[in-house]
Amino acid sequence: MSEAGAKPRPNELEIVRSERSQARMFAWLSGPALLVILVVVIGPALWLLAYSFWGRDGLTLANFAELMTPSYAQSMLTTVKLAVLVTVLCAVLGYPLAYLLLLLRPGLRALLFCFVLFPLWTSVLVRTYAWQVILQRRGVLNKMLIAAGWIEQPLSLANSFSATIIGMVHVMLPFLIMPLYASMKAIDPSLMMAAANLGASRTRAFWSVFAPMSLPGLAAGMIIVFVLALGFYVTPALLGGGRVITWAMRIEQSLMISSDWGATSALGVALILVAGAIMACMAKFGGLRNALGAHS
Repeated sequence: MSEAGAKPRPNELEIVRSERSQARMFAWLSGPALLVILVVVIGPALWLLAYSFWGRDGLTLANFAELMTPSYAQSMLTTVKLAVLVTVLCAVLGYPLAYLLLLLRPGLRALLFCFVLFPLWTSVLVRTYAWQVILQRRGVLNKMLIAAGWIEQPLSLANSFSATIIGMVHVMLPFLIMPLYASMKAIDPSLMMAAANLGASRTRAFWSVFAPMSLPGLAAGMIIVFVLALGFYVTPALLGGGRVITWAMRIEQSLMISSDWGATSALGVALILVAGAIMACMAKFGGLRNALGAHS
């Protein structure tokens, strides 16, 4: 009898049964979580999409047509610009800090981790008001600069685009450091030693071996920061002082002032589409693929 027509051996049947049993168990265990995702995430998103086509007179596209006006376009441009700058600054500040965490002794590493994670233990509102106290014309920072003789007149830092960036970077930095540090921690230290044994200097070994292998963690952290920054509301609303109008603030104004659920839903759908389009561009250039599949 040929091998093609041969019946599976008993041990092969046992393996098949075991795999099917594990698949059924996984389905039963993941079922409740999938149901929660369906109810909490997908359901509201579909409701938002349906409402975006609804106006006072029934189904309409007027809600999306209104988004083409210059004021809304400027708000979206400000939102994307803010998210990009915050993401870049978090990457510039977070990478050396994550690398320092990797090099420190366990005791110092734990202490520094407490400082890194401390913003997550404090309310965003409290942190934002703290930055208002620090950055205002008679705040702590201006007083220190004047006392040091570096400036003669206080700087106008509060209620500005710069203040918004500072506050958002402070909030978002831990979200970049944590996945980046995890990626760095997974890199085998012997690879750097092997590069040194082959004649590479520490600088060349870092840029040739360590840095490329840490890019998936950096990409994952940047994606998290960028997506969160797109929908940020509290910090721009308070530190911007009315001069920085983001898309999330437009959503709040549309709902609280005009109580127009259709227009508000269209704003939310537009933000999701813009975020999805930017994520698709990241995936095309390999950032998202590296973040999700580098260690698989």
